[in-house]
Amino acid sequence: MAALIFFRFVMFKALILGRFLAGPKGAKPVSISAVMPTYARTDLVFERGQGAMLYTEDGRSFLDFGAGIAVSALGHAHPHLVAALKAQAEKLWHTSNLYRVAGQEKLAARLVANSFADTAFFCNSGAEAMECAIKMARRYHQAQGAKDKYRVITARGAFHGRTLATISAGGQEKHLDGFAPRVDGFDQVPFGNLNETRAAITPQTAAVVVEPIQGEGGVVPADPQYMQGLRAMADEYGLMLIFDEVQTGFGRTGKLFAHEWSGIAPDIMALAKGLGGGFPVGACIASEKAAKFMTPGTHGSTFGGNPLAMAAANAVMDVMLEPRFLEHVNAVAADLWSKLTPVVAKHNRVFECIRGKGLMIGLKCKVPNGDVLARFLNQGLLAVGAGDNVIRLLPPLIITDAEVDAAVGMIDRAAASLAA
Repeated sequence: MAALIFFRFVMFKALILGRFLAGPKGAKPVSISAVMPTYARTDLVFERGQGAMLYTEDGRSFLDFGAGIAVSALGHAHPHLVAALKAQAEKLWHTSNLYRVAGQEKLAARLVANSFADTAFFCNSGAEAMECAIKMARRYHQAQGAKDKYRVITARGAFHGRTLATISAGGQEKHLDGFAPRVDGFDQVPFGNLNETRAAITPQTAAVVVEPIQGEGGVVPADPQYMQGLRAMADEYGLMLIFDEVQTGFGRTGKLFAHEWSGIAPDIMALAKGLGGGFPVGACIASEKAAKFMTPGTHGSTFGGNPLAMAAANAVMDVMLEPRFLEHVNAVAADLWSKLTPVVAKHNRVFECIRGKGLMIGLKCKVPNGDVLARFLNQGLLAVGAGDNVIRLLPPLIITDAEVDAAVGMIDRAAASLAA
């Protein structure tokens, strides 16, 4: 009897202990984190932001020169964006695209009025905008009977998103590894090389895609003559010219769109990031010629362009279309470049060069860029890594001269500590 009582006691303890170790009811013992570990995240949790500053739960402050990878173009908690989202959230969030959306009509008209485009399709991300652009280019040709025209010429070092099609378009092995086979239809050539681009054209070529500045690839600007040559080549061969301005668009380089510095325009353009100021919004805008075969049923998005997203994007446009907004961007960018250039030259054992345009700046490093980013973090400065051992500085477009001085001082001290 005593043995039976002891056995039952042991089993009861085992049952209780097992339930405790298993966690909540129904939980399974696993080694993977609940948030899928697809990012090597820095151990920081931000609680709030104000302007160009971010604050952690434990009270630390950081000057944000990453802006959520060029997304928070107007900084954090911008009062106009906050007010617009609050007002819309109290009225209507979502209806789907089965009905007209007033905010879409307003935003589309503003994009058309301030760009080369005649029409706009709204989605949720840059990758989706690029998918729309690629589909539009194919349909342009195939709807006219050229059923074999589907191939797209892209540039080495490019980044166009994380879908199967856009990682194939980007062509970088680090993004393609483990996701074979590649989506067919993309031919890569060196970025900036018109001769090789022309040589890659075949009877199956439908379009050429390029970023005016390769962001993920290391903040590599395209030469204006290269951009102009692409336009002339596309016209000569009857190709669609597609610009990926997901990262470069909406004031980042000192013009509303970066390709404007070259004096030419694409047929189709993918946009996102800064358009929503932190709210997920993407857009694919195009000329009437490029989009004329995008008829009902050819493309769609459940969430794309819903009233809440449009309220955010229209609020962003309210600010960016103010007469002196881009004037401020260019002035503060000139200030940052003038102060940062001698610091880069001074620390020539840490930095190789500075490149980019406006407030899209790349610091090419001679030491691992991860080490430099860690020293920046110690100083209280946030930045973003990129390819080619580059650090991206992508501050909110509303930064002040005082914040420029603070950031340059942090970069100087961080580089000095590395050199030592």
